[in-house]
Order: sequence, then C-alpha cells, then structure tokens
Amino acid sequence: MAGDQNSDDPKSPLLPINDPMEPLSSSPFSLKSLVSLKSIYVLLGPLLCAIICLYVRFDGPVTSRNMLAVLAWVFSWWLTEAVPMPITSIAPLFLFPLFGIASADSVAHSYMDDVITLVLGSFILVLAVERYNIHRRLALNITSRFCGDPVNPPLLLLGICATTAFVSMWMHNVACAVMMMPVATGILQRLPVGPTQSTPVRNFCRAVVLGVSYATPIGGMSTLTGTGVNLILVAMWKSSYPETKPIGFNTWFFFGFPLALLIFFALWAILCLLYLSRGSSQALAAYLDKAHLKRELDMLGPLAFAEKMILAVFGMMIALWMTRSITEDIPGWGALFHGRVGDGTVSVMMATILFIIPNKKQKGERLMDWNECKKLPWNIILLLGAGFAIADGVQSSGLADVLSRTLDFLEQAPYLAIAPAVCLISAIITEFITSNDATATLLLPLLIQMAKTIHVHPLLLMIPGAVGSQFAFMLPTGTPTNIVGFTTGHIDIQDMIKTGLLLKIAGTAILSFLMPTLGAYVFGTNEGVQ
Repeated sequence: MAGDQNSDDPKSPLLPINDPMEPLSSSPFSLKSLVSLKSIYVLLGPLLCAIICLYVRFDGPVTSRNMLAVLAWVFSWWLTEAVPMPITSIAPLFLFPLFGIASADSVAHSYMDDVITLVLGSFILVLAVERYNIHRRLALNITSRFCGDPVNPPLLLLGICATTAFVSMWMHNVACAVMMMPVATGILQRLPVGPTQSTPVRNFCRAVVLGVSYATPIGGMSTLTGTGVNLILVAMWKSSYPETKPIGFNTWFFFGFPLALLIFFALWAILCLLYLSRGSSQALAAYLDKAHLKRELDMLGPLAFAEKMILAVFGMMIALWMTRSITEDIPGWGALFHGRVGDGTVSVMMATILFIIPNKKQKGERLMDWNECKKLPWNIILLLGAGFAIADGVQSSGLADVLSRTLDFLEQAPYLAIAPAVCLISAIITEFITSNDATATLLLPLLIQMAKTIHVHPLLLMIPGAVGSQFAFMLPTGTPTNIVGFTTGHIDIQDMIKTGLLLKIAGTAILSFLMPTLGAYVFGTNEGVQ
C-alpha cells in the first residue's frame, strides 16, 4: 500500500490521509465468542492476584503479600502466553506502583541500566555481522580446516560444533542457532537422503544437528553477552549486593570459559559415542570433502572493507571488555575513569562507531543504518528489564525474607547435595515450564535467600541455578535453539532425550565440581559478602 511505502519518511503522517475506510466485518455478539481458552488465561492472572490479596497473610509487611500477588499475575501470563511476552514483561511498570511495591521511577530504572545497554550495543554489532554475512565466512573457514583428507567424521563434527560454540560466545543463542544451522545443513546437503541414506550417514546428520543445537547454549555460557541468563545473574547480584565487587565480563569469562569447554568436550564425546561408528568415514568419503567447502568460500570472495571494519570494531570491543578490570594489582583501563564506565559503555560506544565509519559500497552509506536496527530483539531486552524489576521488588517488598524463613530445614543439608539439586530443578523448570530467562528470573531471588539461610556464599547457589537453567537439552520445546535443530527433520525426540539426558548429567557434574573449586578462586566465594 502507499502508506507502507512512506512508513520510513519522518514527514509522513502517522495516520493515513484520505484513505478509503474499509468496512469492518461484523458478527453477532454472543457469550460464546467471549469464552475461549485465551480469555480464561487473560483472566487467570488478575484472578490469582486477587485471591492472594484476599486470603494470604504473611508475618511481614503487606507489600510482601502484594509482591507475591503480582508475581502470580506476571508468571501466569508468562507461562500461558495470555498476552505477548514483551507486553507481560512491561506489566511491572504499572503493577508495582499500583500495589505499593515501588515508585514508577524506581521500577523504570530497572529497564535501562548498564546491563541493558550492554545487550543493546551487542545486538547492534550482531546485526552488523549478519548484514555482511561475516558469520558464514567464519564458519566455512574454520570448518574447512577440520574436514580432513580423507574426511574424518569426528574431527569434522568437532569443527562444526566448535565454530558454533565460538560464534555463540559473542551473540545471542537464538541468533547463533539461526545463523549456524543453515551452514551445518548446507554441508549435509551433499549427503544422500531418503531410502538410499545409509545408517552411518543418517547418524552423522543427527550428530551434526544435535551438535549445533547444543553447542549454541554451551558456547553462550562462556561470556556475559552469550546468553540473557548470564546477564540476569550479573544484574541480580549487583542489585542485591551493591557494595560488593560486581561480576564483570572478564571475571565471568575466567569461570565460564573453562566450564563451557569441559561441557563442550563432554558433548563431543557423547555424540561420537552414540552416532559415529567406525564405518562412518568410508560412508561419508564419497560425498563430503574439502573441495565442497572451498567452493562455498570462493563464492563469498575476498574480505571487503566493510567486513574488515566490523571485525576490527568487534575485536576492539572484546579487547576493551577483557581489559576494563583485570586483577586487584592490575586494575585495567577502567581505573582511568574512576569506576564510572561499565561493559555497557564499551558496547554502546562500539555500536555507535558503526554508524560513523563508511562502508565504501555506496557513497554516504555507513556500516550500519537505523533500518537494520529495527530487527533488534526488544522482547529479550524487555524480559531482562522485567527480571531486574522483579528481583528488586522481591527484595524491597520483604517477600524475600518471608520466603527465606520457609527454607530453614535446608540449613543442615550439605552444599554438595544442594548445588546439583538446584541445577537439576532449574533445568527441569526450563525443560517443561518456561524459558531459561524466566526460570532465572524466578529462581535467583529465592536462591539468594536460601544462601542466607544455609550460610553459604550466594553465588554458590545463584550460579548453579542460572547455568542449570541452560541445561534444557531433552525436549524440542526446552529452548528456541532446540526447536531450530528439531525443525530440520534430521532428528527426532528420542534422539534429543537420549543425548540430552547424558549431557544434562555431565553438565551438572562438571558444574558441581567447578563451582566450589574454580568458582571459589574466581568469585572469592570463600569470603563473606557485604
């Protein structure tokens, strides 16, 4: 329509002028049209909220009861998707002031802090990577190095999974899965399909798709920007313990990278054990070789100026993240600004540079323009803001203290028994009920209080709870990355359950071992918190 053509013109009116009115379709009103499953879900939130306000009494401030009522409203809408998740995510902006939990200004601050700006800037750089097809070039370059001559299936699988994990370290899991799955299936397209497909070839296809699906969340565990859960963890730690040292990009990387590396090799070993037989090399040799990968690389041509600049900006951003705060003895460049800069400062500054540097493709055109930024995943950003607002509300309303008193029985339980249980519970909630971001938002405030109850450092429970929510490997609906792999048609639910269960057990064991050892060194969990 003409209105659509002018939608980007700043001078065009918001409403169409002299547009012929289309007749509205009318249907007779009936009570049946109002009663639907969606309508019941919409009413469920306010109904649960009203029941809690009327019948629940706490030995504490009335705001603690109101906070529980608001939580019931918000989480019922999240779980049932009665309204779109981004809209539910902004519900605290009106529910908190109306129920006396927090002022409008204070709750709005949760939706725009340093962590949110970190996400915004990072997503803009990811969009620039997508715009110039850099991710595909990177994937083909790395994968061709692992192919082997003749083809070595375990090594090729390692290359594909390692590439996916590396890309996922610097961008959101969903974006990484959407980028890397076509690269992986493009390699598989040279293999036979249908009745002529042998068992070794079919199993190799399953291993590749499962590897990309699972390497994506594993790689995201390495860095703060790799997944929203890590950002939620960092923000809740900062808001709950503002006097303690915040978890920066560098600090998390020293723990997250070894954790992800061990889980990654566990994934590779499981896939090789289950799907790669000794005869797979001979079965694949006739269809897959380095020449195929080289042809795809040649089609992309040499690196253009725009691609080189984006890689340079991306590399500069990572270097600045890593060196902002190094150690107590080597404070990093952040000390020059007396602690006023954060990781979000770097992220937004680097994203801004993309709108200044020309791309040398067309006169006056920059590396990025605002039309590309219309693809920004505001649903994820708003969900993060809601998580921060809820974490603050649980603390300030007194609900956290009320809930902590119900956990007194755990005081005598050993940590080595609680940490794996927390990890598994978090994974199961993500697997069967809600997203990993929502799971972290729900569990982390409770785990902070549990840590106080059993007298352990809060991070000893918060990190297993946050990382455990990313161990949803068993069902297609567990995470969006699982769905991306499942829809390729190469795997079925039995493959996911068989592989995912083993990977979940391995991940829980690795995390339970690293948290009191490496975690104690990196996060100082042997010391108290202020």
